[in-house]
Amino acid sequence: MSAQPVPALAERLHRVQAEVADAARAAHRDPGEITTIVVTKFHPAALVRALYGLGVRDVGESRHQEAQAKAAELSDLAGLTWHFIGQLQANKARQVKRYARVIHSVDRSSLVDALASDDTPVDVFVQLNLTDDPARGGVRPDALESLAEQILARPVLTLRGVMAVAPLGAEPARAFGAVRAASQRLRALAPQATAISAGMSGDFAAAIAAGATHLRIGTAITGNRPERP
Repeated sequence: MSAQPVPALAERLHRVQAEVADAARAAHRDPGEITTIVVTKFHPAALVRALYGLGVRDVGESRHQEAQAKAAELSDLAGLTWHFIGQLQANKARQVKRYARVIHSVDRSSLVDALASDDTPVDVFVQLNLTDDPARGGVRPDALESLAEQILARPVLTLRGVMAVAPLGAEPARAFGAVRAASQRLRALAPQATAISAGMSGDFAAAIAAGATHLRIGTAITGNRPERP
């Protein structure tokens, strides 16, 4: 992958940007209130640099070792925000905070404690588990307020809102409707936590209709991922 923007990448990016804007207008929303995070996992740092050249300032990674290396290589890119969107081990929390400004996958007390164990501020989302599988990441919706209260008690953490992934095979509109309901409950506790991180390449229009403010879009913009390193 060249460090320079390539036409195919630009075409995909602009197509998704147009589709996001269309979906926002269809939902009677302002496209400017929606942040598109380009998910770049398994892609080389050169692709992130090319995206930056096309105006992208928000990128997402889900594997700490890979993200840390890319962030170090691209430290010269002013204004680039790294979002950590994968499952995070508590013992890696402080390392992730060195490069990520936003963590979308907070789902347990031990992780809250780890993220608050130094004085580096970070924005966080509470991840919801929309399935019946306790092994999947995220808290059950009925545990949302309890975890949120723990986050709110830690001044170094800024609670932005809720995050979720629509389960495979589920109707996206129904899944994101549950996320919206959870967001409304969270706002009753934390009025400033208005953000909703939801929607990926195949379902972002439904997420926008349900109020998503942050989309996590990978292959629709980056193309197919290389083989996992």
